[in-house]
Amino acid sequence: MVSTPVSVASVASGQQYLPVLSENPSPNQYSLPLTARLKGQNLEIGGCELPDLAERFGTPLYVLDEETLRQACRQYREAFLQHYPAESLVIYASKAWNCMAVCAIVGSEGLGIDVVSGGELHTALQAGLKTASMYFHGNNKSVAELKLAIEVGCTIVVDNWLELKTLVELNGAAGQPVPIMLRLTPGIECHTHEYIRTGHLDSKFGFDPEQLDDLFRYIAQQPELNCIGLHAHIGSQIFELQAHRDLTRVMVQWLKKAAAYGLPVTELDIGGGLGIRYTESDDPPSIEAWVNVICQGIIAACEQEQVPLPKLIAEPGRSLIGSACVTLYRVGSQKTVPNIRTYITVDGGMSDNPRPITYQSVYRALIANRMTAPLTETVRVAGKHCESGDVVIQEAQLPETAPGDLLVVMATGAYNYSMASNYNRIPRPAAVLVNAGEASLILQRETYQDLMRQDCLPDRLLRSSGSPVA
Repeated sequence: MVSTPVSVASVASGQQYLPVLSENPSPNQYSLPLTARLKGQNLEIGGCELPDLAERFGTPLYVLDEETLRQACRQYREAFLQHYPAESLVIYASKAWNCMAVCAIVGSEGLGIDVVSGGELHTALQAGLKTASMYFHGNNKSVAELKLAIEVGCTIVVDNWLELKTLVELNGAAGQPVPIMLRLTPGIECHTHEYIRTGHLDSKFGFDPEQLDDLFRYIAQQPELNCIGLHAHIGSQIFELQAHRDLTRVMVQWLKKAAAYGLPVTELDIGGGLGIRYTESDDPPSIEAWVNVICQGIIAACEQEQVPLPKLIAEPGRSLIGSACVTLYRVGSQKTVPNIRTYITVDGGMSDNPRPITYQSVYRALIANRMTAPLTETVRVAGKHCESGDVVIQEAQLPETAPGDLLVVMATGAYNYSMASNYNRIPRPAAVLVNAGEASLILQRETYQDLMRQDCLPDRLLRSSGSPVA
């Protein structure tokens, strides 16, 4: 059976997605992975039909398209090479989805990696990434995490005075200065959800810019520290470019001030934050447009301040992996509330995608085994958890569905697996990597035994309650 390219476009009402044929789907225009195809009634990604994947690996299932992820990595690298005449580095903000396979893919594409915990750092190390291009973020790193970062030799992005002074104490007898960057709060507002807005002054992240003189003066007196760069990040899922343009000007001014204190600052890390298209009303800039604004802003600011061009670093996360993944669910029960709405339920929900209940995030869905069926129903897609707020999609335009159908939620690569939980004691889903017709398991499905692995029952409770069921 011949496969035909599939993309997603809004229908006349502008309220839903409809599968249509497309010659050249773009990763920034549509939410489906680049390799999405129609094969009869079925949706195919990475050369694998989704009903086959559901049968083989079960549901819920994260399906990650390798080609889409690699293409996004290349778009970022090539855009910086085109628009920035000095050295640059793209590093993956792995909090979006940190597992060995994802780390290995971005590493093989020449990207560095940004980690925010000892666990993320350990995973990147196990995936074989080089510590020279690792950057360790976080606003409350433990002493153990700081020791690990010093031991492996990654750059530590220092967030506050306690961390700064702890690093001085830890490395007092080591002899080799610790490479650090300083996270500063730029005081730049942007339009995004308040929980993922990090650039305004009222944020838990970063040093207050009013403390710059005291900060730079202190670091200049610490031989244990090698301050190589400055970092700022204004937020996530951002569509506007002006805020990022403003950030470049502020950061170059900081760079000039650091030089006045004799600090060897040669790197500026402008963070990430570029949004992706979750719904038909979303209109994010392209990767190339975002990079161009950043580069031109830095170049212009350096010319104005008469300072050399720094090594320019960017930290994309969502815009690399968000659209590369879909989540596959199996449809279960249905309930119609007369004159109000119809609910359909799926075998996952807030434990594998907490973004709708946390951020009121909106997604779009398709039925993977009825791709050419007309969209005749408006339904609420509910999860299986004991929580009224466990709603995956408030209003989904779908064909008529039946128990056992396969519902696909698009653009779930960012902050789905990484924020997944065991709420209601539900095991987390498996994840597969698809490429050229091959599906490789990259995350095993959790079992009840996995849930019990860290669970301890004191002997006195065992004696009082009787023998547990085997």
